[in-house]
Parts: sequence; C-alpha cells; structure tokens
Amino acid sequence: MKATCWTGRNSVDVLDVPDPKILNASDAIIRVSSTTICGSDLHLYDGYIPTMKKGDILGHEFMGEVVEVGPAVRKLKVGDRVVVPFPIACGQCWACRHELYSVCENSNPNAGLAEKFMGHSTAGIFGYSHMLGGYAGGQAEYARVPFADVGPIKVEDDLTDEQVLFLSDILPTGYMGADNCDITPGDTVAVWGAGPVGQFAAASAYLLGAERVIVIDRFPARLDRTREHTGAETINYEEADTLKALRDMTAGRGPDACIEAVGMESHHPTGPVNAYDRTKQATRTETDRPHALREAILACRNGGTVSTLGVYGGLVDKFPMGSLMNRSLTLRAGQCHVQHYLRPLLDRIRKGDIDPSFVVSHHMPLAEAPKGYEMFKNKRGETNKIVLHP
Repeated sequence: MKATCWTGRNSVDVLDVPDPKILNASDAIIRVSSTTICGSDLHLYDGYIPTMKKGDILGHEFMGEVVEVGPAVRKLKVGDRVVVPFPIACGQCWACRHELYSVCENSNPNAGLAEKFMGHSTAGIFGYSHMLGGYAGGQAEYARVPFADVGPIKVEDDLTDEQVLFLSDILPTGYMGADNCDITPGDTVAVWGAGPVGQFAAASAYLLGAERVIVIDRFPARLDRTREHTGAETINYEEADTLKALRDMTAGRGPDACIEAVGMESHHPTGPVNAYDRTKQATRTETDRPHALREAILACRNGGTVSTLGVYGGLVDKFPMGSLMNRSLTLRAGQCHVQHYLRPLLDRIRKGDIDPSFVVSHHMPLAEAPKGYEMFKNKRGETNKIVLHP
C-alpha cells in the first residue's frame, strides 16, 4: 500500500509499504477514506519530537471502512464506516475506567521509553514516534486499529467525511480545552492560536456558554476564518500588544479563562524574546518555545483558568510560576480523551450545533502529502486544514 512516511527533518515521502495485518484478536483493519495533516504532525516534520525513525508512517486523524476484524472484536463488522480516535485505549485499565483515555496504562508497548522522558507513560498514539508506541499512522491506504471495540465510532452515511473526520482529534481537543475552563454564562474566554484547534476551541467555548471569545493569532486569513465561522473577536498580535489589548477589552480584569492552542513552536512578535527561545530550542537547552503559554498565564484574570491544548515535548524556560501561584490560577492540560467526547459531539454535529467542515481549506490525494506538509508548515495559499484522500 501507499503511505506517508517520515524520512527525516522537514522531509516526508509517499512510499510503498507492507499492508497492515491483524496482530491481536482485538484488532481491526480500516481502509482509509480520509485523513489529515495535523498541526502536531508539524512537530514531527520539524524534527522536535524524539524517537522518530526513518520510514515511520505518519498520521493520527483518519476514518474509513472496516475491511477485516479480529476474532475478539464484537462491536464492529466488515463494511462499517468509522472514525478512529488518535489515542489508543484498552478500555480496561484504571485510566480508561475513569475515562482518561489518552493516558491508558496498557496501549503503549514502549512505556519504559516514555517513562524516561516524562516520569510516567501516556497512551499509545497513531503515527507519533516510538516513545508513544511506534504505531503506524493513518496517512495511508489502510491502517491497523488495536482495541477496535474501544476506539472507533460508527457513523452513518448521511454525514460526509468532512463533517465527522475531525472527531478523530481536533474537534474533541478544542472542545476539551473549553470544557476544562468550567465556563459559566457571561464568561470571556481568550484563545491563543487561530489554527483549526483554536477555531474549534472558540466555537466550543460559545457552545458551553461563553459570552465573548477573543482569538489571538498573526495570520489574517485564519483570523478572518475564525471571525466568519465562530463569531469570535480577534487580535493580530503583530499589530497590537496582546496583554494590553486584552486588559482594555475586559475593563482591566483579564479573560476569565485562557486557552493555549499553539504549543511547542510558538512565535513571539518581538526580536529578542523570539531569538532567545529559538536559540535555546536549536541548541536543545530548551525543547519547546512556550511564549503563548507564558502570555496566557499573564493575561488570565486572578482566580481564572488556563487550559493548554498545544503539544509540548519536554522542557520550557522562563515559566511564570510566580504569576500562576500568587494569582490563584488553575492550569489544566492534557492530550484529549477523545473517546469520552465522541458520542456527545457526534450528536451535536447531527443536531446542527456545529458543522466542523468549516476548517477545511484544501483537499489533496495522498500522493501529494509532501506538498501538503510544505504548504501547511509555511501557510501557503491560506492553508488552514488539508484533507488527504488515499
């Protein structure tokens, strides 16, 4: 089959690789109909996530048709149309029983490696380094899905791929980011990052009762899309001081909650701070550039909540712990527990509360994945979200 493979820093290629096979009784094989390039895939592309190997199959957002199931699979059958969550969860461990699926205790066969980096292991993740399981991803014609009775959700044919594909990751991720803020009616929520996850976080904040949502980014096309499809107010941080603008917009108090949807490669509008983080990251004395997270903490009102969705790989510098502690802030973070949100969000899509397809800017055949990665990284052609079709 054809699959998008990591071939080195800033390099991917579509290669011929062996078809996946049933390895365990609880596996299913999916013929992929749609998959995407995620913003967190760019961290792999840019070489910032350790334990990648040449030839690794990328992709953790995908859906398709079941073509084979293992003998222990009970909930799926051949021909079912499914969306596959990016965290791989066993459904039986303590974490899964508490619906903390992205920290499943049994799905990462390389847990010892993850423990060396993070203290404890997370769940395995499709197409996201050997530290997180070494699983082949879904930017391919076919994919093996372990624990098939726990992860995939069946969807009916009256909904398009574009409407349901993002249940695999970015819609639940944006929603969890807002859910973590414990939003109450009348709240003002600020979101750093107007990429697809930030756009879904803004839309979700409104769904959960926020009165105002303010989104911060520097790309006019993304800010325009965010205003058009979510109704949020926006700040272009290259044209305004974000902290001052948020104080002015909230009568000096600051947002009730701040959602950071940027992660380890955040950009700073001024030279010295941006140069500092980039230099430390390049020399591996700091693995992540945390400017957006720093700013979210400093901007949040006293007693408020900072929710971080951006992917981080290791260590950050100049973390404003004094601000977090002294101003009684709550910091919540995590890879999304996608399985927890699948059914409620599918129901919202069906009711018309949200149409996730608004984030799609480009469709491409799988063969053009290298072009798609380059476009997405460099924001060419107003790239927002690329859907690949094997």
